[in-house]
Amino acid sequence: MSKIVDKAKELLGKHEDKVDSGLDKAGEQADRRTDQKYTGHIDKGVQAAKDHTGEGETNR
Repeated sequence: MSKIVDKAKELLGKHEDKVDSGLDKAGEQADRRTDQKYTGHIDKGVQAAKDHTGEGETNR
């Protein structure tokens, strides 16, 4: 299983910008579908995901 995880991390590192763009789009879509009722929560979730992809404040 660790080979799969390693490969996923490798691909994520190579396509970080596309992943972050997708996260932004998903967050915007979720915000629209909830009529902006949960904007703060959605923004926090998107940022947390970006933190794991390298764009955010920490790189895990």
